[in-house]
Amino acid sequence: MASNFLKIHLQTFRSTNPSTPFPVAKILFQSLSFPTKHHQHQSHVSFFPQQLPSKRKISPPPLQSSLSSSTPPTSREDAILQAKTCLSTTLEKPLNNPKLTGKLKKQKQPKFRIEIPVIDDSPASLSQLAFDVFGNIPIKRKGSPVKILILWPNPTLTEAAIKTFELHSTNHVEHMDISSITNDTNRILNSCDVAIFLAPETSQLAVMKTVTETLYPKPIVIFNPKWAFEDESSFGGLSGFVGSFEVIYSFMGLEVRGVLSKRKGVVFKCVRDGVLSGEKWTVLVEEEGELKVVSSFKARPAIGEVENVLYNLMAINSPITKSAKFLRGLVSNVTGKK
Repeated sequence: MASNFLKIHLQTFRSTNPSTPFPVAKILFQSLSFPTKHHQHQSHVSFFPQQLPSKRKISPPPLQSSLSSSTPPTSREDAILQAKTCLSTTLEKPLNNPKLTGKLKKQKQPKFRIEIPVIDDSPASLSQLAFDVFGNIPIKRKGSPVKILILWPNPTLTEAAIKTFELHSTNHVEHMDISSITNDTNRILNSCDVAIFLAPETSQLAVMKTVTETLYPKPIVIFNPKWAFEDESSFGGLSGFVGSFEVIYSFMGLEVRGVLSKRKGVVFKCVRDGVLSGEKWTVLVEEEGELKVVSSFKARPAIGEVENVLYNLMAINSPITKSAKFLRGLVSNVTGKK
C-alpha cells in the first residue's frame, strides 16, 4: 500500500581486512521507513516513530504555513506535507510574475527538483503519491487556477495516475506519457502553467530537455528521478541540463554500524518559505533519541563526505570502527535503484 511506500533500502559492506579482529559492517540506506505495523525482517528496518494509522487517508494531508528547514520528516504524511509546502511556496513567485516582454536579457527559467525516497514504485503507489502531493496543492496566484501537467515515463503509470485523479474529481492536473509527445501535442504542453517530470529515466533526458525548452519560461520540476546523483557527471552534454535544476527538497536516511557502536542519521535539504538563498545540506545524527545537526554543506555532499562525518563520530567511542572508513560501495539513489 502507498501508506508503506517509504521504506529503508539497505546495503551492507563488511571489512575483509584480516588484521581487523572483529567484523565491521557499514550500512547506508536512502529510503526511509514509516511502517504501519511493528515488524522487522532482514531487508526492512524501522527508523522513525510509528505514527501512521493502519489505513491510509483518501484525501491529501492539509498544508501548513510554517516549515522548518532543518527538521526531517517523522512520518509519511510529514514528508508529503514538507514537500508540498516547499514546492508551493517556491512556485508562487515565478507563477505570479508577469512575463518580461521586450527585455533584452533572457529570463532564467525556474527549474526545481524534489526527492522523496520511495522503494515501492508500482503504478498504484506512484500515482497515489502524485495525488497526495499535487491533488490539492494550494499555489497562490492571482486570476485563474494553476494548471499542472505531469509527464510520466510510460503509459502504464500515466493510465494509473489518470484513474487515481479521476476518483477525486481533480481537474487542474493533466497527465501525459512523455514518450507520446509529438508536434501535435504542443497545445497540451503550452496550456499548462507548470510541468512535472515524475520518475523520469535517463533514456528520456533528451526529450526532457526539448520539452523544457519548448515550455520556456514556465517552471519545470523533476520529481524523484530514477538516476543516482553520483551518475550525473557521466551524462555528457546533458549533465549541464540536469545540473540546472535546483534541489529544493531532499532527504535520505543513513546508518553506519561498527562492532561497538552505530549511528543513524539523515542527509536533508529543504528550502524554506520559497526563498532560494543558498539553503545548506545538513547531516543529522541520532543522539539520545533525537536528531541533532552534526555537519552542513553548501553543495550536495558526496557519499564519501557523509561517511567521513559519521565515521569520525563513531571513532570517538569505538576505535575498531576506524577501519570501516576504508570501505567503499555502491549506494542507491532515493528511489532505491542502483
